[in-house]
Amino acid sequence: MSDPIVFIGMHRSGTSLLGRLLEKLGLFVGENKDENNEALFFLEINNWLMAQCGARWDQPEPISNLWEENSAQVLESSKDYVRSLMHSPRAVRYLGLQRYLRSRAIPKLNAPWGWKDPRNTYTLPFWLGLFPEARVIFIERHGVDVAQSLRVRAGRSIETTATKYEKFKSIAWVRPKRGGFCESPRCLSLEGGFSLWETYNKQAQVQLKDVPNDRVFRVRYEELLADPETILNDAAIFCGLSVSKERIKSVARSINFNRAYSYRNDKELLKFADLNKDRLGCWRYYS
Repeated sequence: MSDPIVFIGMHRSGTSLLGRLLEKLGLFVGENKDENNEALFFLEINNWLMAQCGARWDQPEPISNLWEENSAQVLESSKDYVRSLMHSPRAVRYLGLQRYLRSRAIPKLNAPWGWKDPRNTYTLPFWLGLFPEARVIFIERHGVDVAQSLRVRAGRSIETTATKYEKFKSIAWVRPKRGGFCESPRCLSLEGGFSLWETYNKQAQVQLKDVPNDRVFRVRYEELLADPETILNDAAIFCGLSVSKERIKSVARSINFNRAYSYRNDKELLKFADLNKDRLGCWRYYS
């Protein structure tokens, strides 16, 4: 058995960026991934765990019911099911065919591995139940930048789905619509995305209280962009990766340094940040 690296942190906080960078340095994060670099195998399990409780990524709080004493049988059965999936041919979805033929099970990987999914922030107790020695990477980002990124993404989803609906409106009655017209109505407003950022940050702090400090790597998105070589070197050591300084320097060159504190270039966002400076200060963001 080998233990994974589990990424936690709010959506749009840099989990994808850091995951991709560490992947380039040798961390295996899945063969089949979505556009956000999230391993579909673990993403689907996290969504399934949340759905059992009537939760989803932008309304995550109900998953707390899964940790209640009355849900003990549900939790144990869920662990048994996921454990069997990781040792079944379904594991090829994460491992890819060649790795599956070599190891036959995800926990038997003989190289540093893990997965990135912001939902881990809420499902971490489940994964620590399966992998008690798992290491955790927690990345956070300025809340206004997160809220704006969520708002832009939600707006784009409306444009895409509405355009598609209008195109096929005459035959829309043929089958029920599988998704909504927006990925997250909550995130269409800055306040909605900002409050969700607060919720994830609070949950991350709660989860990490029970994880030994030597198994937690904390980093800020802004720190990563300001000093990528140092952060990547420290992260690589934390993940058990053997990487040359030249390789780290090469990977660091791909980072866009100008994405830190993007809100400062927008009057609306600056005003929102000023109005919520006390809430930002709770997380040591003061500007």
